Amino acid sequence: MIRNIAAGALLLMCMWTLSGCHTVHGVGQDIEGGGRAIERSSGK
Repeated sequence: MIRNIAAGALLLMCMWTLSGCHTVHGVGQDIEGGGRAIERSSGK
């Protein structure tokens, strides 16, 4: 029972993560945007 719940939760997290960026290009854009935000917050 617990394994089923854990497997379901893992599957949902993977689906949620992948739905945010549909392609490898999208992942790159997300990472780049995160880098820009960190750079802005550091004052550079």
